[in-house]
Amino acid sequence: MQTVNPTTESPLQTYAEHDAGELDAALDDAAAAFESWSGRDITERQALVDSVADVLRENKDEYAALMTEEMGKPVDQARSEVEKCAWVCEYYAEHAAEFLQDERVGVHPQAKTKVAYEPLGPLLAVMPWNYPFWQVLRVAAPTLAAGNVMLLKHAPNVTGCAKVLEDVLHEAGIPEGVFQTLVVEPDAVHDAIADDRVAAVTLTGSVRAGSAVAETAGKHLKPSVLELGGSDPFVVLDDAPLDRAARVGVDARTKNNGQACIAAKRFIVVDDVYEEFKERFVAEMDALTVGDPTAPETDVGPLAREDLLETLEEQVQASVDAGADVLLGGEPLDREGYFYAPTVLENVPETAPAACDELFGPVASLFRVPDEAAAVELANDTEYGLGASVWTSDLDRAERLTGELEAGAVFANELVSSDPRLPFGGVKNSGYGRELATQGIREFTNEKTVWLSPPDGLDD
Repeated sequence: MQTVNPTTESPLQTYAEHDAGELDAALDDAAAAFESWSGRDITERQALVDSVADVLRENKDEYAALMTEEMGKPVDQARSEVEKCAWVCEYYAEHAAEFLQDERVGVHPQAKTKVAYEPLGPLLAVMPWNYPFWQVLRVAAPTLAAGNVMLLKHAPNVTGCAKVLEDVLHEAGIPEGVFQTLVVEPDAVHDAIADDRVAAVTLTGSVRAGSAVAETAGKHLKPSVLELGGSDPFVVLDDAPLDRAARVGVDARTKNNGQACIAAKRFIVVDDVYEEFKERFVAEMDALTVGDPTAPETDVGPLAREDLLETLEEQVQASVDAGADVLLGGEPLDREGYFYAPTVLENVPETAPAACDELFGPVASLFRVPDEAAAVELANDTEYGLGASVWTSDLDRAERLTGELEAGAVFANELVSSDPRLPFGGVKNSGYGRELATQGIREFTNEKTVWLSPPDGLDD
């Protein structure tokens, strides 16, 4: 597997794939490591997860530079990603025991009844390239703290990040076998899921990949969590704070070069403020600095791979051919690297890719609707349901609309983001299950019912 710098299109490193024998050995190591790791006191596991945060912060600039080199993320955003990874490690180092403590349930005065949360075994994690450290560690921190072990199948174009992550955990004191990186082709993923030594699987990626993994996991009765794509609505109502909505909206669309499942992609604006919002939004998009992601002034870097650039170009062109108007951008930049111009479309037909598909890049679609009811209807008219945001000065109105928008998370007057303290996941074709918070650490545990009666039984 070869990695490529998306800014310069230059080859970086070539990595040997693990063959069948090496994969088998890794599964053996994971099974053996689980026996000892799960037997450790949870406070010991928490302390080691906390040490991961220390290693991340000590080498933040090095890890940020690697992310930027492999997938083109602006380096300041890459540093922020490392900091967020340290945060999630510290969060579970502090709270894992609390989240997994036995829960007493009163059933009978003479019986002791409780729910215990016990680890399942080796977890296979299939992770994407767009947040190459965060996507991994937001799973690894709770998984390892809970007593499971983890096998990482990362995206090929960030294999360097995957290798470094293994080094990070080992430097922090995590024992060999507890966290392993697999450099394998997709077919090997299905073989691993089917293997008795793998207890569960989690995937962040496309609907197609999620469906394939879920099918294999279901066939072998393995629990799974899927975090898939999104086409998040950004709903601007007639009483919205327009300046801030436009400014934050651009950030919500273009952060990480527009390559985020929870990026705002469909900007649904009521008619009364549509023209005013459009003017401000287009101006903010036009002011973005596109360029070398290692430069501190850069807002938008390249897309991560050449095929991603080609796909985005095809989606935009198909939308224009269907009748969409280009207000800004609308094409790749004529320069070295996989750069696409910040783009704003309007009058997008409902069947065009910019209306119904996930566009992974700095492309925003504006939709004019007559009123609040129409905005909610259009926001929900999608196969996806990951995140949504609503913009209004009336918080009672906002809270009411959170119950009407079909998504795993709804934010009022903020861009949608993941936070270790809150559960994260989607509905519909955006997946199932939850990561982060209490819910996330419990996904891959056995919620065991325990009933203890006295030897002579219970009184009637």
